[in-house]
This record gives sequence, structure tokens and C-alpha cells, in this order.
Amino acid sequence: MARPRNGASSSSTERRISLDGPSIRLDPRLHAWRSDIADIALAGRLFAPHYASPLLRACGLIPTSVLVEPADGAEAVSELLPGEGFAVLDLTAGWAWGYCLADHRVGYVEAIELVEPLEPTHVVVEALAPIQSGPDPLAATLSHLPMGSRLHGRVRGASLEFEGGFVPLSYLRAVGENEEDPAAVAQRLLGAPYRPGGRTCHGVDCSGLVQLALQLCGIDAPRDVREQRGLGEALSDDSPLKRGDLLFCEDHVGMMTDDRMAIQMSWEARKVAVEPFTCAQAPGSEAGIERRRLAL
Repeated sequence: MARPRNGASSSSTERRISLDGPSIRLDPRLHAWRSDIADIALAGRLFAPHYASPLLRACGLIPTSVLVEPADGAEAVSELLPGEGFAVLDLTAGWAWGYCLADHRVGYVEAIELVEPLEPTHVVVEALAPIQSGPDPLAATLSHLPMGSRLHGRVRGASLEFEGGFVPLSYLRAVGENEEDPAAVAQRLLGAPYRPGGRTCHGVDCSGLVQLALQLCGIDAPRDVREQRGLGEALSDDSPLKRGDLLFCEDHVGMMTDDRMAIQMSWEARKVAVEPFTCAQAPGSEAGIERRRLAL
């Protein structure tokens, strides 16, 4: 059983855990386990020296990268957006290890970027939403929030007042009032540059683009291409394509905007573009394309 580390995890010495059969190896991208500690939800499935109960936190007002290792410059596998939840299982030397609540992606985030969670009331649906100093439309802009940010606040006139300031309601939707067209959501990030692990207009990767577009439409979506291949139903190679269909090629995904064009992270332009779907690989190489259709 794990003892709390710097207040970041908890366990009970009263709970008895048994493992029936051999320990199995789970995908560490989606199941939080290390050689020294594991999520208590995995007890009974694999052996670990210690098990920890998650401590729920949320991303503050600045997006923060989710990294594979607790070190500046480590590979980014995802990005927490303001207000999104993170389950902390261990806190050591300023780094929190755990998983993103929305998609269970496991990694490390800087602990200083995490705050007490609040139940969100609104979500940002435009590429960027201004944080203003007051409810007046002409009030000074203090900062911006990226699409997908989740806020807890109260409506004051045409703005939402929250702990960081005021955001015009025209940039928001109430939680539960989902968008209807994921392709339209994705198109709001046209021109966003390529950044591995990114999920904002300042930098995004192909699977982050698709995940964000689907999430704003109320569709739970995995973070990585490999898991996104399980979304929806498979289409035959000769099936006509339509808006919203997903196309996969190796470790790349795009979303159709009509029957011919897709919005994707462009291989050549290195930014989000609408163009014929191409694999994320050198021109001229060959790979099969998989087609999936969601029930929108």
C-alpha cells in the first residue's frame, strides 16, 4: 500500500488487495503504473510495490504540456487545457504524475500549474477567447483562453465572470450545449502550426485536432491515433465519403470537410489545412487508408 507523497496521493492501510493470477502488462500510456507505484484502480490486475488513490486537480489558466518524463524538454504526449482535470498519483520534485481525466492519457505535468478543481459551467468554443478586466465589451484584454478551456463562473450581462476575469459569452457555450459539426469546430484551428502533443491554436498535432473537435461536440475521443481508429464504424474503400468522416493512414488522422477534402495537419505546410487527405509521411510512399464514420 502506498503512503501519501507530499499530499499528492492517498491510500488506506485497511484495504486488502489480492492479485488473482499473474500480473499482466498494461499499456502505460493509458494505465497509470510505474515500477514503484500504480493507480489503485489497477490493484488486482497487476502487481506494484505501492498503490495510490488519485488526488483530483485541474489545469490553471495556462495550458500545460503532459510529458513522458519529469523534465523540461521531455517529449510532450498531450496538453492540459485550462479547467481540465488531472488525477495526481505522485508528486515529486515539483512534478505531478498521473493521468488526464478526459482521456486517461498518462504523463507528468508541472505541479505548479495545477489548482483545486471547480465544476465547469462553460467551455470556450472559439480558437481563442479574451479574458477582459470587466464586463464592458471595451474593457481591457488581460489574456486569452484556448478552445476547449473549461470555466466555472456566473453570467453578468453579456459576459461570464470567473476567477480570472470576464469572458464574452459569444466565445462560450454552456457545458452540455454541444456543437453539432466537428468539422466546423476543427476549421476554427485552420493555420495552427504543428506541435507534437499540442491541442491549441498555438500548436496542435493531428490527433489533438480531431480529439478537440469531437469533444466539443460531446463525443468522447481518445488522445492518440491508434485508439482513435476504434471510433465509429469502418467504411469500405469504395464508400462515398461525407463531412465528418475520419481517415487514417499509419500514425495520421484527418477529418473530411466534404466528399473530397479533409482538414488535417498538412505534411507539406506543417499547419492545419483543408486539402486532399494525405499520409503523414514523405510524398511517394505508399500506405493504406482506413475510413471511419461516426454517428453524429
